[in-house]
Amino acid sequence: SYAVALMVARRFRGVPSPIIATGQLTASTIIMIPIVLFTHGPSGLFSASPPVWAAVLALALLSTAFAYILYFNLVASAGATNASLVTLVVPASAMLLGFLFLGERLELFEIGGVVLIALGLVTIDGRLFGRR
Repeated sequence: SYAVALMVARRFRGVPSPIIATGQLTASTIIMIPIVLFTHGPSGLFSASPPVWAAVLALALLSTAFAYILYFNLVASAGATNASLVTLVVPASAMLLGFLFLGERLELFEIGGVVLIALGLVTIDGRLFGRR
């Protein structure tokens, strides 16, 4: 999905990031509504309580929409290939957030994985080794 998204994102170079993010999220909503109706019926769309809808709205606006606006700005400024490197940081940030906020324990092999990811990113970037 990331590879397809980056290929599509290249085609929208002149379009502002908020418009691309809005189009993407609108399309995904249109795709998901029939799936929800098929699996849960009409009650699946409207049976949630107001706090649940508030949480969904907060996740949609703050986490998803804002993140996609940042992501498409990154694609526009750094290029699709460099933007795809963000996916390598996801496991490392998930482990760090779990450690900081959930009290999870970091194992030695996890720290080694983060070091390998960091070395991979430095190698792909090429600036550190290109200076020598």
